Amino acid sequence: MHKRLELGPRFARRGLLKSAAFGAAALSTPSLLSFRALAQDAYEVNMQLGWLASNGITGEIVADTLGYYAEEGVELSITPGGPGVDGVASVAAGRAQVGQLSSSPSLMLARSAGIPVKCIAAGYQQHPFTYFSLADNPIRTPEDMIGKTIATQPTAYILLRALLAHNQIPEDDVEIVNMGSDMNQLLTGQAQAVTGWMTNVNALSILGNDRVDLMLWDAGIQLYANPYYVTDDTLENDFDGIASFLRGSARGWGYAFENPEEAVDMLVERYPNLDRDSEMAAMPLVLGFSFNAQTAEHGWGTMNRENWQAQIDIYAQLGQFEDNPVPTVDDVMTLSVLDATTDVRPRIG
Repeated sequence: MHKRLELGPRFARRGLLKSAAFGAAALSTPSLLSFRALAQDAYEVNMQLGWLASNGITGEIVADTLGYYAEEGVELSITPGGPGVDGVASVAAGRAQVGQLSSSPSLMLARSAGIPVKCIAAGYQQHPFTYFSLADNPIRTPEDMIGKTIATQPTAYILLRALLAHNQIPEDDVEIVNMGSDMNQLLTGQAQAVTGWMTNVNALSILGNDRVDLMLWDAGIQLYANPYYVTDDTLENDFDGIASFLRGSARGWGYAFENPEEAVDMLVERYPNLDRDSEMAAMPLVLGFSFNAQTAEHGWGTMNRENWQAQIDIYAQLGQFEDNPVPTVDDVMTLSVLDATTDVRPRIG
């Protein structure tokens, strides 16, 4: 039987974030979370997704279903989003106090543009973004891209440029084209590789057993995925509420790791449009990106300064900060919330 994690003390209510609206420069699909004080030690949390709900919030669904948030003094609701949702702007304007993006560089770019947002935890320790090819013309290493056509999303061009720069491959040696909404460019030979997330099992099923994977992480660009972030003002004024939410999420993800089939059932029950078989196939991947040797030592959600500095360096090298100042590691991340929740974040790897 799964042993439930012990709870820490309830947190006292603090003031709500009061900040002006800022523009955002997000490159990736956002989701965002917001809470507001209800009474003394209870917070209502509205989890506003930038896109449709998916397996990336399995831990949150588990925590809500099992009452972990309630035990931490948090009440959770989840609102699906869409392409018009700007998570960074909502958090910066105070409409949401906690946010989640699909990729860590969006926070670096936002901070450089003057938006005071800062990462507090990493949902996925390794980014699932991957280059998919076929066995009859495989791309197993960055060097295999030379002379090939790579189809990718416009917002992911910078990821390919970073990969090429890190591996000292001239951009002119690779043809980059826009990717459509599916994998057909690979199947029809219009491109030798297409891109997507490894966790999107449904979309990848069309490629069959001849699929060859080259993860961005393995190619040397080691980004975090699903980072949680807040504003500087929220860190100062609502720190305990943020810690309450993160404690609940950590417990939910720990339970999901120990009970993946039950976690999938909870997810599909909440979102019946999801296919259970596909989600069961994806769950080992989701948990593999959420837990590794780093989390075994430091706990779920951990991150480190060295990784963030490497990300900043490659984006600065590619001129992505334009005329804005290059952010420092302390500008874009803090370990304070992770340190405050050490006792409850599961050490699994």
